[in-house]
Amino acid sequence: MPFGTHVLTIDPELETAHIVTVLRQTIQQDFRRKGAIVGLSGGIDSAVVLGLAVKTFGPERVLAVMMPEKASSPVSEQYAKQLADKYGVTAITEDLTAGLAGLNCYERQDEAVRSVFPDYDPSLDAIKLVLPTDLLERGSLNVYSLSLSRPGGAERRRVLPVAAYLQIVAASNMKQRSRMLMVYYHAEQRNYAVIGTANRNEHAQGFFVKYGDGGADIQPIQHLYKTQVYQLAHYLGVTQEIIDRTPTTDTYSAEQTQEEFYYRLPFDLMDLIWYGLDHEVPAAEVAVALQLSTQQVENVYRDLAQKSRSTAYLRAKPLMVR
Repeated sequence: MPFGTHVLTIDPELETAHIVTVLRQTIQQDFRRKGAIVGLSGGIDSAVVLGLAVKTFGPERVLAVMMPEKASSPVSEQYAKQLADKYGVTAITEDLTAGLAGLNCYERQDEAVRSVFPDYDPSLDAIKLVLPTDLLERGSLNVYSLSLSRPGGAERRRVLPVAAYLQIVAASNMKQRSRMLMVYYHAEQRNYAVIGTANRNEHAQGFFVKYGDGGADIQPIQHLYKTQVYQLAHYLGVTQEIIDRTPTTDTYSAEQTQEEFYYRLPFDLMDLIWYGLDHEVPAAEVAVALQLSTQQVENVYRDLAQKSRSTAYLRAKPLMVR
């Protein structure tokens, strides 16, 4: 069958049944756990995982944990609560702001930002990290810039020096690791398992934090492209607000899409090109099907391969000396 937009179409009913079977076998019989904990962010991935957990264990044996901090969008918690109510799942909120402040997360981040923008005022300015948007045209490198904006003022952007970039990322990664600490507290208190929410895009391209959102007892959607996760969302009855919401990082104080922070392409286009790379479809054939040039597809092929290589460390299991 020739390459085309149909290649990512799945049967959501069959896929759900498969995942539910694996979850039930693994968590109940292998792990001997009584139920499931899901860190519910208000985004599409955790929403789908919550729906799968409810299908597997019933709402009475699933706990949703919402973990905002001061940079989180209020919309995230609002949408998460609405979904938990729809599924009949108990949902609790654990505000992580004080804990992160105690770890000097915000102080360390602000110090790095001021090394780039000395006049940065966290009470006034919103920040985010952004990548170039010209992947199709130039296949440029993944070099981050820091964006700073103030109400009533123009956005300013400066390329991040390596030291500042590493410090900002190291500080913000405390958020994901603190969230995993919290969900494991609730899991161990109840003898439940922690269900991960990473999809194929996040895992294979390294868009996750090692021992943070990458740490879980099982990852039920890690084999699915993002566009396939949306197909499950419709089948599972995820609320329309979450389905329609643009995927965000919800990490920095400025609103930011996952596309501008990491992926550099919309998911519906990137996933198809990535499928072509995964299945060794010639770039020219993918280009014809998607009405792109061969060079544009090759630019994306290189970017996907580079991200996979450079993030192999994140996917590596702890090594043992023998």
